[in-house]
Amino acid sequence: MSDVNTESTAQLSVDGTHHTLPLKKATCGPDGIVISSLRNDGWVSLDPGFLTTAQCQSKITFIDGNRSILRYRGYPIEQLCQESNFLEVAWLLQHGELPTATEFENFRAEVNHHTLVGEEFRSFMGSFPRKAHPMSVLASAVNALATFYPDTTDIEDQKQLDTAAILIMAKVRTIVSYIHRRHRDEPLLYPNYSRGYVDDFLRMSFAVPYEPFDSDPLLVDALDKLFIIHADHEQNCSTSVVRIAGSAHANLYSAIAAGINALSGPLHGGANEAVLRQLETIVESGCSVHEYVEAAKKDGRKISGLGHRVYKSYDPRAAIAKGYLERIMDSDIAVKDSERKLFDVALELEDIALHDSYFVDRHLYPNVDFYTGLIYKAIGFDREMFTTLFALGRIPGWIAQYRELLADPETKIGRPRQVYTGEAERDYIPLEQR
Repeated sequence: MSDVNTESTAQLSVDGTHHTLPLKKATCGPDGIVISSLRNDGWVSLDPGFLTTAQCQSKITFIDGNRSILRYRGYPIEQLCQESNFLEVAWLLQHGELPTATEFENFRAEVNHHTLVGEEFRSFMGSFPRKAHPMSVLASAVNALATFYPDTTDIEDQKQLDTAAILIMAKVRTIVSYIHRRHRDEPLLYPNYSRGYVDDFLRMSFAVPYEPFDSDPLLVDALDKLFIIHADHEQNCSTSVVRIAGSAHANLYSAIAAGINALSGPLHGGANEAVLRQLETIVESGCSVHEYVEAAKKDGRKISGLGHRVYKSYDPRAAIAKGYLERIMDSDIAVKDSERKLFDVALELEDIALHDSYFVDRHLYPNVDFYTGLIYKAIGFDREMFTTLFALGRIPGWIAQYRELLADPETKIGRPRQVYTGEAERDYIPLEQR
């Protein structure tokens, strides 16, 4: 294993047998204890949820949840949201460095050029029921791309892999807009290559056919930054699924579709919907935010949007999302009174969480989902579309993680072990004797 620290080691003793384990030095964060040499038929390490198990070495994303740090390829998320844009970050995640002006322009042009989907694919999209779950449709559509572009599925061919990555980046944007419009029973629109990635996505999602459409620059910027903060987040559930699928050499389309299916789970990608439902419940209940919180504490109910598996301080992504939501609420954008009320409730709920010892002692700070749903709603998206927007932003990270896995010579097909706790050997009992 590369970069193993041969000077520092860990000692493990099991039933009188001693093992010396090498350490893998990290550039940031905790070092790794290399335990792969211990795998045998006598015993295995048991780590439910893989909470202390590193499945890989990665150079893509670094998180320090205790200090509110999130970096892509070493760049702080705050700097990227201040200075960069989603397509540039997508390049950064996949290639490891910020693009030159020429590289970025070529990448931008190539992605825009491939946003169009063929008429057969449009017909395929029309075959789903209008009320089908958007994430199920999205996963099926990405899987189907492999059948429409079979000459881009050979993962041993670097050129084909490059093309597949571009096609997914380009066409998922179009697919999500189609899902949104079909869900509303509205006509599908063709891409406009002359517009920006996010600007044209909003046009395709909300424009009336044959009428001019101008996206509000603030909403374009806000959605662009939401895509950035969702672009990658280390070895989370869906990313781990993408890597596991990739370790079996499933093609990029299949691996991304697997990640989308994992993200569809309400414990993963559906949290922003839960936050919005919670805020609406508070408003509709007629009780104060304080009364709602006290009742939740008494009943032991979880408050959606507070707390995170990784962050034990304020989620830096939540701070960025909150800033954009405040700008939207303070702008002259036509925001409904009901949405402003939800925002006020969210602010009051956050204030309680930041000062109430119940939340502070448990490190239950606002996470990224606390404000993103409100922004999606202010832009005009239906609640059912929130997780597809999350997936659209996460596409670059999944692609980067998949490609890093394929390039890592130490990659092995994912095959976790188990600790068997079922019945020991027993004899079969004939049916008539039971």
